[in-house]
Amino acid sequence: MAGYRQCTLCRIDLKNVSVTRAGQEVLRDVNMHIHCGQLTAVIGQNGAGKTTLVRALLGEIPYGGTIRHEDGHGHPFPRLRTGYVPQHLQFDKEMPVTVEDFMAAALSRRPVWTGIGRKTRKTIEEALSVVKGEDLLRTPLGRCSGGELQRVLLALALTPNPDLLVLDEPVSGVDQNGLNLFLDTVMELKHTRHMAILLVSHDLNLVRDYADHVVLLEKTVLRQGTPGLVFASEVFRDVFGDMTFGDKKLLFEDEPLNKSVHVHGESHADPCCAQEEGEQA
Repeated sequence: MAGYRQCTLCRIDLKNVSVTRAGQEVLRDVNMHIHCGQLTAVIGQNGAGKTTLVRALLGEIPYGGTIRHEDGHGHPFPRLRTGYVPQHLQFDKEMPVTVEDFMAAALSRRPVWTGIGRKTRKTIEEALSVVKGEDLLRTPLGRCSGGELQRVLLALALTPNPDLLVLDEPVSGVDQNGLNLFLDTVMELKHTRHMAILLVSHDLNLVRDYADHVVLLEKTVLRQGTPGLVFASEVFRDVFGDMTFGDKKLLFEDEPLNKSVHVHGESHADPCCAQEEGEQA
């Protein structure tokens, strides 16, 4: 994976993004950044606008305000490639379809029943190896566990290599082993491919352990920053109440921001820009 080009996309900048549907305000003046090489988590109660935010980012619904994709020099970044992993895949589990058949149908215009070409098969094998799923190639799709199926969907989302990877409640209902393997793979991708990752999740323990930057949403951004800053804030307690996280101590409100994280209105050092400066030197 070292051969992958890094930092083509530096950040996605959302300014005053608003969405109104059927006369109802669903999102209002959302201001946030999503950076390459970071996992940004969006949290909030049901109805907070998380799904609407993702759909706006994907260009599936109209919105007000601006969503700008930028390279490391602040220039517009054309043709953003996005990978998407949904919460669930609805399909007939009795279908005689293997993981290889399923991925081939998604990656090739050639009907699967005519056979799978060598190039497509190689692409599938390489994609599955990235998510440690080589042994799933000929497994019937309906026999995959929840964690195995999510790894298959992640392999598809990574083909071709995306600039932005969106994970929409991707581990809901997945057992602990599957959860650990999925998240370890995502963390490896973040570091080796330096891609921007957006996670939507209700699992606050997961967010606390894995996110670099957290956005607390309630139709607008109530708070954003490191997990420690957001979780220790009053507005977090207003939304979620008093919560404990096993034996983990809540970080203090004055915890310093990670230098690579941007909070709206404050200066920051983008990890991609820092890398570019180093390359130029």
